Amino acid sequence: MPLDEAGAIAAAEHLLGVQDQERFQLDVLRRYATGKQALPLVIPADAPREVREMARISRINLISIVINSLVESLFVDNLRVTVDDAAEGEPSTPEQVTAPIWDTWQANRLDRGQSGLYRAVFQYGYAYMVITAGRPLPVIRPMSPRRMTALYADDSDWPELALERRSKRNRFRLYDATQVYELGYDPDKKRFGLLAEPSAHGSPYCPVVRYRDVEDLDVDDEPVPHVAQSFGARGDNMVDMVAGQVAPLMTLQDQSDVTTFALKSAEWYSAFRQRWVVGWTPANPSDKVKSAASQLWTFDNDPEEVKLGEFSQTMLDGYLASRKDTARFAATLSQTPVHELIGDLVNLSAEALAAAEAGRDRKVDERKTGLGESHEQLAQAAGLLQGVEVPDDLEVVWRDTSARAFGAIVDGLGKLAAQLQIPPEALWERIPGATLQDVRRWKTLRAEGDSMDALTGLLDRQAAPPEPAPPGGGIVLPPERRARA
Repeated sequence: MPLDEAGAIAAAEHLLGVQDQERFQLDVLRRYATGKQALPLVIPADAPREVREMARISRINLISIVINSLVESLFVDNLRVTVDDAAEGEPSTPEQVTAPIWDTWQANRLDRGQSGLYRAVFQYGYAYMVITAGRPLPVIRPMSPRRMTALYADDSDWPELALERRSKRNRFRLYDATQVYELGYDPDKKRFGLLAEPSAHGSPYCPVVRYRDVEDLDVDDEPVPHVAQSFGARGDNMVDMVAGQVAPLMTLQDQSDVTTFALKSAEWYSAFRQRWVVGWTPANPSDKVKSAASQLWTFDNDPEEVKLGEFSQTMLDGYLASRKDTARFAATLSQTPVHELIGDLVNLSAEALAAAEAGRDRKVDERKTGLGESHEQLAQAAGLLQGVEVPDDLEVVWRDTSARAFGAIVDGLGKLAAQLQIPPEALWERIPGATLQDVRRWKTLRAEGDSMDALTGLLDRQAAPPEPAPPGGGIVLPPERRARA
C-alpha cells in the first residue's frame, strides 16, 4: 500500500537516522580502504613537521591490494540458461531468453559499473543495485551503502523500504513496494518535504537488490561489545563491523603503519653514523655545515681539550623483517597470494603460480556463488519489467581469471569435445576472455559458413555433367547394383 505524505516523511526520517549511525563506521572503512586512515596514535600532536611528514608517507596501504585482487578476479561475461520444449510463441533458444536481459545489462554500462559494485561490497561487506522501469529498457544503478540504507523484515531478498541519498545536496529518494518518493531535506529545520508526486517504479516489491561479501547468519545479531573495544589509530576509529575485507585487516594495517613510521624515523635520525665533539663549538652555521660534511676533522688550538667520537648507526633489518611479516599475516588472513603483497615472485611456472593462488581462487569462487545469486535476482527483476519470463535456472557466466596457461585450457576444451562428444559451440563460452558478443559472432560466422558450404555443394552438383544412361535403356540401377550387374 503506497505511503501518504506524512508516512513517507516519517519513513525517510527513520531511515536517515539509521544512515547517519552507519555512516560513521562506513567512513572509517572508506578511509582505510583508500589509504587515508588517521596517523598512528604514537605520534604526538605537537610533533615536529618532519615527524608528521614521515608519518604521512608511512601509510602503505595493504588493504587496497587485497580489495583490488578480488575485484580484478570478478567479471560477468555472459548469461546461461536451459530452454526445454517451448510452447508456441515462447522463446525457443537460450539466446532468445538471455538477449533482453543482456541488452539491459549493456545499456546500463554494467561492464564498467560492476567493478564499482564489487569494490563497495568488499569495502563495506554489502552494497546494492537499484532497478526501476525506464524507456526503452529498465534503469539499473549500483549503490554504495554510504548512500543507501535499506530496511528488511522477514523477507531477506527484498527490503520493505530503502532511502537513497542523491548526488545533489539534501536530495533523497525513498522506495517502497510500489512507489518512488522524491524528497528534499532542510538541515536547519531537520525535516523532509515532498518535491513531487510519487511515481510507480514498476516492480511488485521494493526495487533494491542487496549484494553481500559473505553469507553470515549472525551478522545482524552481534554480541554486545566487551570493554576492550576495537579502536583504530588515535582511538577515534572504533568499528564494530565484521563484514567485508577492510574491518578484519585494520589492526594489521595499523601495525604496518607504525612499523613503517619507526623505519622512516630510524632512517632519518640514526641510520647513518652520527659524530659528536666535546670542547669545540662552531663559530657560525657555515662552520657547522662544513664539519658535518667533513670526514676528517683537524684542530689547531688545544687538541687535548677536544674529544671526538661517533654513535653507531641503527640497523634497519629488524624493521624491514617486521613489516614483511605483517604483510605475510595479512596475506594469510585475507587469502591473498603473498607475492601480491610483498612482491616475491621469481621465475614461477604457470603450475606454481596457480598453486600459489589456489587459496584466493577458492575465495573468489565463494564470492562468485553469492554475488551470482544476487545478479540472477536482478535479472529476474529486469525480466519482469520487460515482460520476459526468466527461468529459475538462469545463471551468470564469470570470466576465467585464474593463473592457468591459455594453451592448457584450450587443450582441455579440445579433449572434452573430441573424447566426450560435447558440441564445440557449447565450450566456446569457457574460453578465457571470450565475451557473449564473441560467442554470438562465432556462432553467426559458423552458421554463415555452413550455409555457404551447402550452397557451394548444391551449385557443384548442378554444374556436374549427368551420368551417362546405360546402353539399351531400361531401368537405371543404383551404382552398387550396377557394379554387380
